[in-house]
Amino acid sequence: MTSDLTGARVLVTGGAGGLGLRTARAILAGGGAVAIADINEEAGAEAAAALAQDGATAVFVALDVTDDASWERASTEAVDALGGLTGVVNNAGIEISDLFVDLNPDSMRKILEVNVLGTALGIKHAFRAMRPGGSAGSGGVIVNIASVAATIAFPGIAAYSASKSAVDRLTKVAAAESGRLGYGVRVNTVCPGLVPNAMGAQLAVDMERLGLFPSVDDAVGAVVSLTPLGRLATEDDIANGVAFLLSEDAAFINGVTLSIDGAMGM
Repeated sequence: MTSDLTGARVLVTGGAGGLGLRTARAILAGGGAVAIADINEEAGAEAAAALAQDGATAVFVALDVTDDASWERASTEAVDALGGLTGVVNNAGIEISDLFVDLNPDSMRKILEVNVLGTALGIKHAFRAMRPGGSAGSGGVIVNIASVAATIAFPGIAAYSASKSAVDRLTKVAAAESGRLGYGVRVNTVCPGLVPNAMGAQLAVDMERLGLFPSVDDAVGAVVSLTPLGRLATEDDIANGVAFLLSEDAAFINGVTLSIDGAMGM
């Protein structure tokens, strides 16, 4: 069932491909409008143009999630292009696998900048736009994309796991601030299970490379064996959950962590 997002105007970071693009499609399917925000300007513009071919409202805004000024420009452009803003999905993220004994400080800093700082700045500018007196000013919803890696201990992804645990905690604090200050903005986290998209496939390859599993198939099989539902997640599984949290059906859901992982992280 498609969530009713009629009138929703949502900015999705990392929207040029993967889960971000699938989330944008779910928003449009629910009757909303979407601004795809991505650092890859060519892919982002092509994705928005393809989505808009069927008459949907889909625009592209360039965004480096780690840069405060870039966020300010992108949020302003999104509000102007969509005629307002009712939601922000902080989806952009990266994963770099390392064993602790080989941990690369530069790689970890990059993960923390994109995944943690990028999400924090997304919350900042979503609040500024959607709170009373902001450029949109009618309240709204923020959905932060974390990971099942925030809830389980899986080898080889310490930096990524730490970053996604931080995203979940940022959500709790943001929900508390929004409520205390009367912003009218709900803030929730989604923790996806492993999805066999480009990032998920690379993770499986990395597990073999690091010597943690004898093969890619063994790495994937380990994830499936830890998942009571017995399969990997799909992008639709995750995108539909995000769309629900953006909708009025979730109007009293705030500050929660929604695990969409087949009970892997229970």
